[in-house]
Amino acid sequence: MTNRIAVVTGATGGLGTAMCKALAAQGRAVVGTHLPGEEAQAKEWQAGLQQDGIEASVYPLDVTDFDGCKAFVAAVEKDLGPIDILVNNAGITNDAPLKRMQPEQWNQVINVNLTSMFNMCQQVFENMCERGFGRIVNISSLNGEKGQFGQCNYAATKAGIYGFTKSIAQEGARKGVTANSVSPGYIDTPMVRQVPEKVLNNIVAGIPVGHLGQPEDIARAVAYLTADEASFVTGTNMSVNGGQYMA
Repeated sequence: MTNRIAVVTGATGGLGTAMCKALAAQGRAVVGTHLPGEEAQAKEWQAGLQQDGIEASVYPLDVTDFDGCKAFVAAVEKDLGPIDILVNNAGITNDAPLKRMQPEQWNQVINVNLTSMFNMCQQVFENMCERGFGRIVNISSLNGEKGQFGQCNYAATKAGIYGFTKSIAQEGARKGVTANSVSPGYIDTPMVRQVPEKVLNNIVAGIPVGHLGQPEDIARAVAYLTADEASFVTGTNMSVNGGQYMA
């Protein structure tokens, strides 16, 4: 592996941290993003990686802001060099049944989870094509594959990622740029652990392998899809869900 620059949005969460560690283990120069206003938490996250021997750069970024994404990419490329790997991991939920969902809930989730893909990919895609190498991985979800009660906004964004990813995969295929998605199932993160125990037990009961996934399960998928050697894999989705949904 070469010391390619790898950007992970939403890096400071459980999944993002595992992805950054996996990419660093491949020799990548890791750049993570965090929400503006969370500088203190980001510095603490960066220090935690340093304790594990990982040097990662960290920048504030609102992925819903097109001009902000453009400025972010320009800053990274000025500070560190060209971005060869982009992992679009930033995402949110804001759940409600359709009859009670407010336009603000719909628009917020659409902007963070789906519009952000356009905002980030457009900033790096052309340069990747010109250099003849690029790896883009967009993080989708089990619920984008099967739908979920009370999550029509979230499921719509995660399903939309598939069409977006397949389309840009076709645009980059002959230019050395691959684009793929990863769809995590229920992963053992602090957010999932906040689910009431009875509900969580029911979720685990529905997973054929019998347990939650680990963040490292997702990170390994990302590491594979971003590897230099993964040049023949593009336009696909990797489901990492313990068999909970088999398409």
